[in-house]
Amino acid sequence: MIAGLRATSHGEDLVQIMSPEGVLTPHRDFPIEVTGELLRGLYRDMVLVRRFDREGNALQRQGQLNIWVPLLGQEAAQIGAGRALRPADMAFPSYREHGVAWCRGVDPTELLGIFRGTDHCGWNPRQTRFNSYTIVIGNQVLNAAGYAMGQKFDGVIGSRGEDAGDGAGETAEGREGGTDEAPIVCFGDGATSPGDVHEGMVFAAAFDAPIVFYCQNNQWAISEPVSKQSRVPLWERATGYGFPGIRVDGNDVVACLAVTRWALDECRSGNGPVMIEAFTYRMDAHTTSDDPTRYRMAAEEEHWKLLDPIQRVRAHLAREGLADQSFFDEVAAEADALAERFRSFCVQMARPEPDRMFSHVYSEPHAGLAAQQREHADYLAGFADEGALVDGAGEHR
Repeated sequence: MIAGLRATSHGEDLVQIMSPEGVLTPHRDFPIEVTGELLRGLYRDMVLVRRFDREGNALQRQGQLNIWVPLLGQEAAQIGAGRALRPADMAFPSYREHGVAWCRGVDPTELLGIFRGTDHCGWNPRQTRFNSYTIVIGNQVLNAAGYAMGQKFDGVIGSRGEDAGDGAGETAEGREGGTDEAPIVCFGDGATSPGDVHEGMVFAAAFDAPIVFYCQNNQWAISEPVSKQSRVPLWERATGYGFPGIRVDGNDVVACLAVTRWALDECRSGNGPVMIEAFTYRMDAHTTSDDPTRYRMAAEEEHWKLLDPIQRVRAHLAREGLADQSFFDEVAAEADALAERFRSFCVQMARPEPDRMFSHVYSEPHAGLAAQQREHADYLAGFADEGALVDGAGEHR
């Protein structure tokens, strides 16, 4: 456990390695080798994720998506955590973790079906080690706690064998190898108010489960400020459950990476749960159905623009001669190409057939589901044609 991390406000004992001006200061408790290759990779990740996120916003405004959940401002918190994961680690997202999805190899186009309302999940969670998005606030924490308890019972942590990996040669692509696993579960400050998060923490503590609780405190639970939700900093809640909590600068991708690596290693070695509060800010609306101008001041947003997670990495790369203008231009061009592919895929998405709703419900054939599918097919077959008349009450006749 790290001693002396007592944070009561932003900036007091906040774990920060790269300042908003792009200055690196090593942290004694969370050492990390910061190379040009690492920073260029993290910068590219954040730029590409922000670009397709902005495209998602635009697509919703143009009627192509039913809703979009933006992550603007939270790129460092997500990329830092996502790149800390090893290939075998499991991630449990809420509904805003587009950056973590990117790090787990989920193509951005696979997110579109969720927000158009045609899919529950566009990827295979077992292959990507990235669970499906969870709309019910905090429910994923219970799922992740149960998963971590299973890992403890199955003995897939604490082996510290020769193949567990020592972290040497780490890059932004993540560490390879390792028999020990540790899941991470992502949730926001608003999710700490419902009971599911607390129940998950109770079980994790009781069973010493190897799980990292990763709270992205973006200051607002829709229109409610975090100051109204909690009288103490969120990371301090971990103390009540008996496991360590840490507050990290959520706009510092290097610090998020270093702290999350440490927390995952603590869990892999059998030291139980850890909570991380990534102190960040939601620069956009809660979703495209929200209007943040109704509940927060423009001056607040202007302040946080100066703490932009991407600009601080760019400033460091340029100042230290680790990247030239051609690199930044190449990343920008790659981001534009990704956005174009993202948009084209969305516009060309076919309307799914009615029986699509029965796909990927169970991993094995299920008699009950098959019966429902047959009944639904018979119902559809009962209409003479697609132009069947509908009366004013909405009933076919």
